[in-house]
Amino acid sequence: MSNPFDDQDGTFLVLVNDEGQHSLWPAFAQRPDGWTVALDESPRDAALAYVEENWTDMRPLSLREASAPRAS
Repeated sequence: MSNPFDDQDGTFLVLVNDEGQHSLWPAFAQRPDGWTVALDESPRDAALAYVEENWTDMRPLSLREASAPRAS
């Protein structure tokens, strides 16, 4: 059995969690708790392009906020 996450011809969702992290997810698979759909069913290439365009800072949101400059 092949890994559905590697299926070049598969249909994927892009999921996002509360930390702003993105994930490609096979469209047929049940979504994990805590993740919402950011991009509906799309070819793998389109889903990857969405992630590359929209997830530009790999740090979790809580870390980005903690390291942001504070106003004085």
